[in-house]
Amino acid sequence: MRHRLRRAGGFAVVASAVLAAPALGPAAAVPFAAVAVLAAFVVEEGRIFDLFARPGDYEDRRLNGLAGFALAATALGVLTALPQAPMPTTVFAAAVLSLAYGVVGREFVRESTSDEFATTTAFTVAAFLAATLGQAAVAVAAGGFTPSSLPTYVFLAATAALVAALLRSVLFPRDDPLVMVSVGVLLWLLSALIAAGGVTVTPTLVAAGLAVTVGLGIVSYVLRTASVSGMLTGVLLGFVTVVFGGIGWFAVLISFFGIGGLAAKFRFEEKDARGVAEGNDGARGAGNVLGNSGVALLAVIAYAASRAVVPETTVQPLLAFAFAGSVATAMADTLSSEFGGLFDTPRLVTTLRPVAPGTDGAITWQGEVAGVAGAALVALIAAVAMPLGVSPLAPSTELLSFVVAVTAAGFVGMSVDSLLGATVEGDRLGNQSVNTLATLSGAVAGVVLAVVTGATGLPTATTLGTAIESLATVLALFAPIVS
Repeated sequence: MRHRLRRAGGFAVVASAVLAAPALGPAAAVPFAAVAVLAAFVVEEGRIFDLFARPGDYEDRRLNGLAGFALAATALGVLTALPQAPMPTTVFAAAVLSLAYGVVGREFVRESTSDEFATTTAFTVAAFLAATLGQAAVAVAAGGFTPSSLPTYVFLAATAALVAALLRSVLFPRDDPLVMVSVGVLLWLLSALIAAGGVTVTPTLVAAGLAVTVGLGIVSYVLRTASVSGMLTGVLLGFVTVVFGGIGWFAVLISFFGIGGLAAKFRFEEKDARGVAEGNDGARGAGNVLGNSGVALLAVIAYAASRAVVPETTVQPLLAFAFAGSVATAMADTLSSEFGGLFDTPRLVTTLRPVAPGTDGAITWQGEVAGVAGAALVALIAAVAMPLGVSPLAPSTELLSFVVAVTAAGFVGMSVDSLLGATVEGDRLGNQSVNTLATLSGAVAGVVLAVVTGATGLPTATTLGTAIESLATVLALFAPIVS
């Protein structure tokens, strides 16, 4: 065990070379490229080899782990030297240091316990601190540090730590280079969005977001409504939603997490005996959380991007409807499954013939009612808390129009989930893929119904034309990075 900690410390020392990036300028990748060459072709034995070697490295007589780590850092370093839209050196530092020092924290705790929650928490905390301090240090060295930039560093550091911890929980240690590159590219995109003015990152918003999402994440783990990976995913989604959308968007999302998690626990033993209970004792994992909320995350990021480039158009309300429609679908599908599975009269949605409980695509009228009620609850929360194009103080007919639109979108998505379950789930698609497609259909239905019913308060032709033009401008925001 001590060797694992020493090895992690060695990797952290190598990672710290990223702090020289401001001084090296376009040559920021050179130190890591040199380490990669030494690890792959030069160092074959000796104390340095023993320090960095993983078990498989002795057979190959090559420091594969260190070489992969250094090559990933080299790739990110090259991106900081691009002539157009280069990766900020602060992002470079956050991606490299979060992974390396996160592993140090994890191995330090593993000296005394192997508990997954404890080791994952240690990784996340150490990664967060290293990424925050690393960004600040690089900014100071480059002469660009200002106190007003600290909330952004904290936001990016927290995102880096959560994403790295999540990816490491579902991948293998040998995939660390993939983790580093994924974190770096994600932070690059988020920092570009912030720089463009789509998001105003304030100390209050970041502090409140971290406190609320981490607190609720811990509660979900203690109540066993989420696994460690599910908890990390939920905290990440909630935190990004708070910062990019606001408290109102988060209120809508957390309504699904909270009620959906408790619904999975409702009469769990009975559902387990009937073979319709959620796996892992009702604790939802990362795949389940992403399948139900990934579309909502994309909607809130697109919303923030639209504010950066087209602040006065109808595209923002439409994206809000997409977000609400996807969450309404997730809530409706979850409640229909969790409550409908308790009844003995399920019928296949495509034929309405009786089938055994737990059959993919089976529905009950009780489950359908529960699902519509769940979608309506999301619609009501969204009506009060989110910018759906009409003020909550507007006439009741206008309020009713967008509540009906979101509720109907949830019903559409729930029905799509049942249809996919009856036709393609199992042989062609897994449950997470079905959930993603269902929430995507709910998001699209939310947008279409908002336009058709006039819930945005503008004529249909004006809404569609402006939205298409605005979305094209939003996509152009990220064109330099993607290309």
